[in-house]
Amino acid sequence: MCGRFQLSVTGKQISERFNVEVFDERYKPCYNCAPSRELPVITNDNQKELQFFRWGLIPFWAKDPKIGMRLINARAETLTDKPSFKHAFKTRRCLIPANGFFEWKKEKKRVPYRFFLKNDSLFAMAGLWDAWKDSSGKQVHSFTIITTDANEIVKPVHDRMPVILPKEKEHLWLEEQNPQLLQSLLQPYPCDDMKFYPVSGLINKPQNDFPEVVMPVK
Repeated sequence: MCGRFQLSVTGKQISERFNVEVFDERYKPCYNCAPSRELPVITNDNQKELQFFRWGLIPFWAKDPKIGMRLINARAETLTDKPSFKHAFKTRRCLIPANGFFEWKKEKKRVPYRFFLKNDSLFAMAGLWDAWKDSSGKQVHSFTIITTDANEIVKPVHDRMPVILPKEKEHLWLEEQNPQLLQSLLQPYPCDDMKFYPVSGLINKPQNDFPEVVMPVK
């Protein structure tokens, strides 16, 4: 499961890394990205502009938008089987920019850890998006993060991790149509390229959105 992530860089850094237009009046760095928030994504049908979708997928056919809170993640292994995801997997894929994600280890109390790339650079998590209309016709765009088996660095903390796409394969995730090739992209990220450390319980509250949330603790 991936229930929190970090996107605390500048809009300029996102623009340069992903070659997208970022509107500074809309984008704000976030140290504690949580479900139900409107967060940045890059979709397959608009690859040149950073958009803001709600975290928690609401399938186009859903009768109740509350389903989104149960669909913050999608397991890579069952994307083509689950009604909530199989249509989006074919036609509505996205990148979720991040520079860290968090998992909790079950000890006497749950201990949160921050995971990130060794150079602390931006990366893209693989996601799906959808568009849902309420009874008045108002459209809500939402997304989910795809997870896979944990690599060796994440496994001692949690058995799942978000799919981090290699930079050179991000365009394939957005543009490729072959389901077998798409499925082959959904692998654990190489552990040799990642680092992690424990953070404080500040991360547990979504309203805590400031640099201290991501600082290492002993």
